[in-house]
Amino acid sequence: MPSPLFADRPAQPPEPGAVDALISQTSRLRGEVDAVRRDAAHDDDPQLRWQRALCDLAMHQLDELRAQFGQLRDGAPAATQPTTHPADLSPEDDASVFDGSFTSHAGAAYGEAPVSTGSLLTRVGSAEWNLLTDEVSWSDELFQIFGRARERGPMSLDEMPTMVLPEDQPRLQAMVTDCLIDGKPIDGEFRIVRTDAAVRTVHMTGEPVLDADGCTASMWAVLRDVSELRRSERAVRESRDSLEHSRHVERTERRVAVELQEAVLPPWRGSLRFAHDGPAPLDVAGHYLPAASTDLIGGDWYDALTLPSGDALLTVGDLTGHGVAATSSMAMLLGALRGMAVAGIRPGALMGHLNQLLDSSGQPALGSAMCCRYDPVAQTLVWAQAGHPAPLLFRGGTGRPLRRPEGVLLGATPRVAYEETETRLRPGDVLVLHTDGLTRTPGAVGDEAGLARLLALAPRFAEARDAQECLRSVLEEFGEETREDDACLMVVRVGS
Repeated sequence: MPSPLFADRPAQPPEPGAVDALISQTSRLRGEVDAVRRDAAHDDDPQLRWQRALCDLAMHQLDELRAQFGQLRDGAPAATQPTTHPADLSPEDDASVFDGSFTSHAGAAYGEAPVSTGSLLTRVGSAEWNLLTDEVSWSDELFQIFGRARERGPMSLDEMPTMVLPEDQPRLQAMVTDCLIDGKPIDGEFRIVRTDAAVRTVHMTGEPVLDADGCTASMWAVLRDVSELRRSERAVRESRDSLEHSRHVERTERRVAVELQEAVLPPWRGSLRFAHDGPAPLDVAGHYLPAASTDLIGGDWYDALTLPSGDALLTVGDLTGHGVAATSSMAMLLGALRGMAVAGIRPGALMGHLNQLLDSSGQPALGSAMCCRYDPVAQTLVWAQAGHPAPLLFRGGTGRPLRRPEGVLLGATPRVAYEETETRLRPGDVLVLHTDGLTRTPGAVGDEAGLARLLALAPRFAEARDAQECLRSVLEEFGEETREDDACLMVVRVGS
């Protein structure tokens, strides 16, 4: 049995100045939280929705805390004290009492009409049930919480369950029984149905008041309407679940995109030699560079293969978009390109077929591409492009872009012709084929600066022993940069 408690024991009120300081700190903190909440106002982003829900919850908790500090400063109201409305408050009182507008947002977010309960102080009431005299004392705030008319009088402990939801009645009865019989303090929640049919969540704390013999003489309790607070907590949970689901989807899509990309791009790592029987075989090395954000797996590709005629196919390209849609479209396009090249279709006509394929695809997209066909016997490079950077030719310690034939982006215009151009290569020449993500500098207009840096590597290419060494030089220059888009790079060195 707990030690005797007396309802008339003297209270030691806190210093008013100290409580006022706490009220001011809480008000200032609430304003700062509200500023953060306004910054997270875009509901289309799961992470911002979660941040906003957390801010709403914090604001409700601060509202409750500030109101409780106000009660602590002003002292407990008498049971017969008339209800105080915000309009009747003095400027000093206004520091501890809010209007109900702060608590309506969470309910409205769930399609529920906000319940006007006046100030936050009207959402905290007190009651005492005297077991010896059967007298019941309710504060005016408790009548407002329950939506009960003052003239009907307070409810006894036997009457209270009639306003409680059936599934919560056992919880209330257990709390009251534990308090009256075993002398245990009360601390729990239950839901009530007000006389206006509104469902509210009430948090009840209390304790028995014992007489001199240690027997329960009465039960005293404080009841608080925590409906908006619980709605805010529910909003946090649901927004967190939505955020976790969104992140799970993103991780799954990224894994699928990476696996699809790895399955489609050439499996070779390091240098690969083509046309071994020709007088000028090719030494090829390729690399994929991801964007700064690892979530952005795009539709860039590079490819090289020997054709049945003995020629070599060299191609790089870039589709708009990211994720599974971009990589699946890239896989479709690269598969069609390989098939048409093996069938002997020349680069210009091949670009036209790819344009028609992308234009009629179920997943519309734009893409840039370059397709080269190298004849090791004639040592000539025939190529066409669709809105793509030209290959860079490095010879004798200097570099320059090749002249671009005409060609618009893939998927931009149906039934368009693509020009071809021919370049004769020499032993020792180095070709660099890349997508525009390699040389594009964040915040810069155009890619001239990146292109100049790439051309400045010409002396190092002249001293390189193979294509892989040239590739390493490019990666040393560009590999650690923070790029906005992913990129593909292929270095081709003509052997002697």
